Amino acid sequence: MSSETTSAKPLSEVEKIKAASRNLRGGILEGLQDTSTGAIASADTQLTKFHGLYQQDDRDLRIERRKAKLERAFSFMIRIRVPGGVATPEQYLAIDGLADQYANGTIRLTTRQAFQLHGLLKGNVKPLIQGITKVCMDSIAACGDVNRNVMCNPNPKVSGIHGAVFETAKAISTHLTPKTRAYFEIWLDEEKVAGSGEEEEPIYGKTYLPRKFKIGIAVPPSNDIDVFSQDLGFIAIVEDGKLAGYNVVAGGGLGKTHGKTGTFPRLADLIGFCRPDQAVAVAEAVVTTQRDHGDRTDRKHARLKYTIQDRGVDWFIGEVESRLGWKLEKARPFAFETQADDYGWHRDVDGNWFLNLFILSGRIKDAGELRMKTALREVAKILKGDFRLTPNQNLMISGVTDDQKETIQGILDRHGVGQINRQTGIRLNAMACPALPTCGLALAESERMLPEILGKLEEVVESAGLRDDAITIRSTGCPNGCARPYLAEIGLVGKAPGKYNLYLGAAFNGTRLNEEVAVNIGVDEVMERVSPLIRRYAKERESGERFGDFCHRVGEVQPVAAG
Repeated sequence: MSSETTSAKPLSEVEKIKAASRNLRGGILEGLQDTSTGAIASADTQLTKFHGLYQQDDRDLRIERRKAKLERAFSFMIRIRVPGGVATPEQYLAIDGLADQYANGTIRLTTRQAFQLHGLLKGNVKPLIQGITKVCMDSIAACGDVNRNVMCNPNPKVSGIHGAVFETAKAISTHLTPKTRAYFEIWLDEEKVAGSGEEEEPIYGKTYLPRKFKIGIAVPPSNDIDVFSQDLGFIAIVEDGKLAGYNVVAGGGLGKTHGKTGTFPRLADLIGFCRPDQAVAVAEAVVTTQRDHGDRTDRKHARLKYTIQDRGVDWFIGEVESRLGWKLEKARPFAFETQADDYGWHRDVDGNWFLNLFILSGRIKDAGELRMKTALREVAKILKGDFRLTPNQNLMISGVTDDQKETIQGILDRHGVGQINRQTGIRLNAMACPALPTCGLALAESERMLPEILGKLEEVVESAGLRDDAITIRSTGCPNGCARPYLAEIGLVGKAPGKYNLYLGAAFNGTRLNEEVAVNIGVDEVMERVSPLIRRYAKERESGERFGDFCHRVGEVQPVAAG
């Protein structure tokens, strides 16, 4: 279904909302001032996404509040952009304090290297945004039909190559940030210039993109950002010790809809190579191609992956190159080995230390003897370096000098965090989306369910002698794929309360999708299917063979290509 065949169809409602929004202003300001409700108008909930906000409600309380004839327990989730995942100690301390003052007291690290705060009441959103602005952070375009947070390997201090990639990520993020002043007027009280009219959006136009857009940059041999899941991906190519440029991939995306066969996860296609100074221009050309040709009639068919699937890769390359005015070069060789984070203490290129710290589901909080939030706050107060958010929901404490290393380790030890990395291989490679109780799209538990299934799986891997073997497991409460479950060796996708679709067999390096092997089953049924396979893997695997590859070799799943 191409844009040409759908052009006669009516635009989706969200397209109409964007067109009438006066560059994302809508009635947001007026809705904030309405104290009779904790919510804002339905149309404005679409626009606040562009400002980094999702309106939610506590679904655990819905029935109780309905019986009491009360409106839903509305609140907001805010996503704070961190291009490339790098935040200063000052910024981290600000997020920590604002979480306590205005949100639910926890911090969540997202799979796109952003900070996320939950539980903001309507009256607290504006002061929180003003608080992050004071430390040079924002939530502009963290959500909505625009380019989202640009991902890359989070530690530019690993090498000069990583540093150059980080600069590319920042440049692309800055270039593709919307130009509207709506965010500044609504949240920061910027005065609108009289007679200026609406701003021009030179890249996005009046109705922005048909759907969300995601960009990431990978540095082989690590594919920690899952580059083939991105709408647009860049793969750093190193030649003679220098960054020669980037292989370009396009058309990835993991969201789908249960029961709608026209929706599916898809891996990006390799379309060529560009020099480092051409990456921003390539990003703009790909974005504007999707702007002009993406489906604006059906939001479930509006991602770039469907534009490419419908029209073909050759058409897409031609369209991008015509906008560039030059041709992409032939893609160059590369190889990925892993999606995983490298935990523990390591030296960086400057001779300092960085610590990659495991954080289950990215949730930073104090819970019993594990006082993660307190520990990281104390570290932030003395840290001379910075914090790095990884694509796997973990946190790097970076730029640690020799004289600080022992002190920081002591802080972590005192708060029960010091041994957090000594987990099973399957736990260290687990991710989950928040799902219930706040996400309105969730069909099943995810973050709250993950410890249960990990506990059961750990008994199996321990008994099979696989305690330290890395196996990726990822869970989501719905099929939209926020925790990238379709690129996990074991993927769980929520279907209904307590029920999941089970996927097996993705590649550990993020280059192959998994396959659906069971539908609408509970955790116990998942264990019945997976446990014997793990035990068999322990006995029959070949040297160096990963679990996902084993599933294919023994015929448990069949290869899945693009989607």
